Amino acid sequence: MRVARALSAALLTLGLASAPAAADASPSPSPDDTSAPTQAGTSFRTATEIEQGQQATASGSTGDYLYWSFPADTGQRPTVEATVKLPETHAPQTWQIDVYDGLRRRQACQYGAQTRTAAAGTSSVELACVLRTVRAWSEPWADDPLPGTYYIRLTATGVPTADLGLPVGSEVRVDSKDIGGSAAVDGSLAEPLVPGIATKPEEEQENAAVLAGLEPEDGWASGWWSDRWVWTAIGGILAALAGVGGYALTRGTGRPSRVPPGA
Repeated sequence: MRVARALSAALLTLGLASAPAAADASPSPSPDDTSAPTQAGTSFRTATEIEQGQQATASGSTGDYLYWSFPADTGQRPTVEATVKLPETHAPQTWQIDVYDGLRRRQACQYGAQTRTAAAGTSSVELACVLRTVRAWSEPWADDPLPGTYYIRLTATGVPTADLGLPVGSEVRVDSKDIGGSAAVDGSLAEPLVPGIATKPEEEQENAAVLAGLEPEDGWASGWWSDRWVWTAIGGILAALAGVGGYALTRGTGRPSRVPPGA
């Protein structure tokens, strides 16, 4: 009975501990697409800000560099997708999408068609880049994705001279998958990599001119919490239950009662 009661208490504790993690894992509502941007910037400094989940559009010309920026937080694995709508008549064109972090370091794609060539007469071309999971902290020499602002650059490479300046349309969308505690690390950045504020002294940050003002809906993560804590607690509870159960099974029926002499 004691073992059963201990098991019931442990299961109740487990349910309470995992409840916050389950709530955090629920998807947040998508931003209203009616407010999505309809233009793109032409450099890092003029990059158009977009929220994750928004379908941003922009018109441009073949040969232009189109820039957008978005926030990505600890534990997220962003996926950037872009569609380029080409004119009816054009020569073969190669389009490419690149993603840079807040330090303007180009981030490698885990997978996805980052570069594609559209054959002559093709009406559109689709590109995708799945980044590595954003880490809360990294060694200074590493190139790991860190929380902060990320930049998208869309452009055509090797365009024939006759096609330069032809009108094109573009659609860009960013979504993220929450990886959770499997990507957690010990440590966190003092400030997210948001250009214009991350490098300023703390007393100047309130009035600083921020080049990228977007942040995740729930604010930037502190970096110390992850569902790894829940699973650590689960492991400790299971180990304690195993000890109690093992003791109950091996202690036997107890010492035999003493028999008075001469009985």
